[in-house]
Amino acid sequence: MTTKTRASIFSNDESAGLDVGSFAPKTAIDAKAPAAEQVRAVAQAANFSSREPAAAKSSAKSKREIRRYRTGRNVQFNIKAMQDTVDAFYALTDAQGWVLGFTLQRAVEALQRELKRPT
Repeated sequence: MTTKTRASIFSNDESAGLDVGSFAPKTAIDAKAPAAEQVRAVAQAANFSSREPAAAKSSAKSKREIRRYRTGRNVQFNIKAMQDTVDAFYALTDAQGWVLGFTLQRAVEALQRELKRPT
């Protein structure tokens, strides 16, 4: 009974039996292969979905501009919020010309004042 051993990737021994000389890129086009249009038509008829990336859709929500300011604030604060709240936060920040950290600071101060007020 013969046993086959795996070739070592660390071996410099050419007699290890690892011959990759037959691997090469295709040089000729397969004459028996169907045309790309024919393949696409058959795939669409069978309801196969394409793996090609969809064209960029223009959505109402565009990417926000990158906001990088040197303010001395060095603690990151990540929270989950509803999309409407986040949009309102950014709109308020943009309308006032503030940076996000300053808007948060002002919002916390306003909430603290409101909670101290007697009802």
